Amino acid sequence: MLSLLLMNLFMIPLCFMKKSFWMVQMNIMLMLMLFMMKSVYSMEWISLSYSFGYDLLSYGMLILSMWICWLMLMASDKIYKMNNFSNLFVFLIVVLLLLLLLTFSSLNLFMFYLFFEGSLIPTLLLILGWGYQPERIQAGMYLMFYTLFASLPLLLGLMFLYQNYNMLFIPLMKKIELMNYMMYLFMIMAFLFKMPMYMVHLWLPKAHVEAPIAGSMILAGVLLKLGGYGLLRVFFMLYKMFNLNSLLMSMSVLGATLVGFICLNQSDLKVMIAYSSVVHMGLTLGGIFTLSSWGLEGAYILMIAHGLCSSGMFCLANICYERMGSRSMMINKGLLSFMPSMTLFWFLLSSCNMAAPPSMNLLGEIWLINSLISWSIYLMGVVGLMSFISAAYSLYLFSYTQHGMYFSGLFSCTSGEVREYLILFLHWFPLNLLILKSDQFLVMF
Repeated sequence: MLSLLLMNLFMIPLCFMKKSFWMVQMNIMLMLMLFMMKSVYSMEWISLSYSFGYDLLSYGMLILSMWICWLMLMASDKIYKMNNFSNLFVFLIVVLLLLLLLTFSSLNLFMFYLFFEGSLIPTLLLILGWGYQPERIQAGMYLMFYTLFASLPLLLGLMFLYQNYNMLFIPLMKKIELMNYMMYLFMIMAFLFKMPMYMVHLWLPKAHVEAPIAGSMILAGVLLKLGGYGLLRVFFMLYKMFNLNSLLMSMSVLGATLVGFICLNQSDLKVMIAYSSVVHMGLTLGGIFTLSSWGLEGAYILMIAHGLCSSGMFCLANICYERMGSRSMMINKGLLSFMPSMTLFWFLLSSCNMAAPPSMNLLGEIWLINSLISWSIYLMGVVGLMSFISAAYSLYLFSYTQHGMYFSGLFSCTSGEVREYLILFLHWFPLNLLILKSDQFLVMF
């Protein structure tokens, strides 16, 4: 594990060399390919070194982090061409990747907390430095205060654990059984805000709208998954507190359904895709709260699938924004006439967003819906409505943007660049290819 972290660390000086933008990107790709050779087939911790290591749960998240960071640099070509502090931009992305790798490979809960909070700083700087509107300062404040408000109780919870059990070593924490309502809330609140759960989700659409394309990709692709990863790690201590789970599960599933209706009411491409992330994460939270093997495995599958799908959708929205100068669906109409080749990727990623086969989203949603309905048959109506609304807003997004009369201010047909098609293909292809290897996700719990 240390070899991976050191390779990332030694990339930092490269960021400040002249014209090193694509060299850093290729180095991240090389690091990813070397790491993918280390196949993992169980939940046993391997490659242990200096309180770092990984199991199957970490392995998927580490690969997702490197994959998204590599594509982020490819999508941020405009920053490189305009030389908009491109060296500093690459430096922030490499530091963010390092913090994410440290978070997902930490064996100590306190170190996990430290890097979990540390990943907030480069994200905030990306939004403040390369965002679009002056409102990015307000969005950054929302992001900071929502996340920090919930993370301080987690720190107190970790101090309590260390005081009582004299260790914070994750593989041994499974032996601990906590039976305290306050500890239950303290240990999971930070992760619920990060996911984000309905009612504490208001920072997410603001952050997405103001963030540059790289910020949106990393937020949707990896940073929301930190919450799910944290819950999967701490719930082994909290499984005796079952009676509170049903309340939070109901809030998550009902909230996800309500947010689905909010999606149908949006006219901004980025806001709509951001709210669709809240719907997916609501379903994921519901599955985690069942604490069944179906729910936990389904949550893991859907987190990886959503990371690829949502990141690809934000790329599409950005490609249109760069051409049209607007994210409004009133102006982004008739793109079938304006960018005909890009319509295929709109269709493919929209259908993945609504969990059409053969995408990983379908597999994850089948698992999660099974776990929720086996928990309570009364959830069937709500979950059915949520799936229907999810399909409805995905179809609405696709049909509204691709069909109709295009805006009269546009003056020529413009197809995408090869770079853009490659980015979209590299989001869509693993999303559908991984379903062939789905047996590897089912040995987890």
